[in-house]
Amino acid sequence: MKRFGIAIVFVLMLASPGLVHAATPASSPPDAVVKGFYAHLVDAMKQGNKLGFAGRYKKLSPAIKSAFNFPLMTRYAVGPVWTEATAAEQQQLVSAFSDFSVATYASQFKSYDGERFDVTGDKPSADGVIVQTKLTPKNGEPVTLDYLMKTDDQGDWRIVDVFLAGAISELATRRAEFSSIVRRDGITALVNSLSEKSKQMGPS
Repeated sequence: MKRFGIAIVFVLMLASPGLVHAATPASSPPDAVVKGFYAHLVDAMKQGNKLGFAGRYKKLSPAIKSAFNFPLMTRYAVGPVWTEATAAEQQQLVSAFSDFSVATYASQFKSYDGERFDVTGDKPSADGVIVQTKLTPKNGEPVTLDYLMKTDDQGDWRIVDVFLAGAISELATRRAEFSSIVRRDGITALVNSLSEKSKQMGPS
């Protein structure tokens, strides 16, 4: 269970064996978007050793960036300073956060070891729809992961937050970290920090 540590808050999202590996349109129902993303991730894990980090990154990037609404997530994670940033700075932040997220998945999920991930249901929330899932490691206790889904400007359902054990918000965690860097050192410092972290994960 060691490799499913703190990173689980964001990167612990897989699929049950047998899911179709074709891309799932973002306009699909919320649970189908999560299942489709799961399928791509577990497929990359099963080929993980052969692909290496660069191969996993390349394979996962389109699926991750389709399933997650990174512009909205970045705006929330950065906090009030987002409105003070220029359009170019906002784009740099979104790009850096997106790349960092893909690199995290590619680094953390190197192989498949019998983990089972199930979508157990969904329920409406004040902010959208919560898709409920459960991770059962090969040897370990099940972990609950909930995904907050909202429609984007095109009306497509996309992931905007991840909750561990139904309570720990990925975006709240990121906001505390990101806003601290921005307040102390500025937007460029946050972009550089995310880019550097992404590079450091590369050799794995």
